[in-house]
Amino acid sequence: MQPPVDTLPPPLSTPYTPAELAKHTTSETGIYVAIKGTIFDVTRKADVYGPGKSYSVFAGKDGSRGLGMSSLKPEDAVADTEGMDPKDRKVLDEWYVFFEKRYPIVGKVVPEGEARL
Repeated sequence: MQPPVDTLPPPLSTPYTPAELAKHTTSETGIYVAIKGTIFDVTRKADVYGPGKSYSVFAGKDGSRGLGMSSLKPEDAVADTEGMDPKDRKVLDEWYVFFEKRYPIVGKVVPEGEARL
């Protein structure tokens, strides 16, 4: 496991729709992973989140359910956490803390059609 980073930039609150977020899946575009609506820039770990890599299923989307369930199935990599087991919610919260300590926050997921600031 990688250690926490001491010098992360201040969090940003740039709004991204799911369609905009979906464009961020490669090192060229930046690799973004959202957890509970918060978007993290994981580009520096392209060896893990880049195309064809072990956690690429989460790139360019909010895959909160899959992270909480410890699932790499594409159908589980969705934002909807409704009805999740409390144990899975705890795992999701742990993932959020893990990311928060290691990757810059670059924005928030907003509904489709919501204007960017």
